Amino acid sequence: MPKPHIPLEVLKAQVAACQACPLAAGRTQTVFGDGNPDARVLFIGEAPGKNEDLQGLPFVGKAGQNLNQLLEIAGLTREEVFIANVLKCRPPGNRDPRPEEIELCTPFLREQTRTINPEFIVTLGNFATKFVLKTEVGITRLHGTLQQAGRFKVFPIYHPAAAIYDRTKWLALENDFATLGELLRR
Repeated sequence: MPKPHIPLEVLKAQVAACQACPLAAGRTQTVFGDGNPDARVLFIGEAPGKNEDLQGLPFVGKAGQNLNQLLEIAGLTREEVFIANVLKCRPPGNRDPRPEEIELCTPFLREQTRTINPEFIVTLGNFATKFVLKTEVGITRLHGTLQQAGRFKVFPIYHPAAAIYDRTKWLALENDFATLGELLRR
């Protein structure tokens, strides 16, 4: 018999109470995720940044502005999708997530995914892609290609912040979001 789904509000309260790793001590608040609980598309990023930690919402800084523009290319709005991260707390100085942090935090992401039950998971960047696809192959090789993970269609894309630091990635992001839009229309 399958496990019952944990309602998102219950899961959100569990995330807010989590003290499992040292990141809890440095956070302003957790960033559970935001969007449509019945979304067809779940976007998964890496971890909250400074603005996300302050506001408690994912992708609200410059990367979030990029994401909003890219969603339009795919024919999507933030209200239609759900956006979450691998980590629910901000790593100090926006450093990369550590393996032990990922291990402790991802049960929450797994439960979010089970409860939302999207058709598509869009992984944004290396950490989300490697976690969801259980691979060591990087985002540079996988972006823009449709993958399968269990019952989910997984579409890896560069993280929207990548274009902030490397403007040459913007065209790849636009192309990948256009392809995502085509996949969703099929």
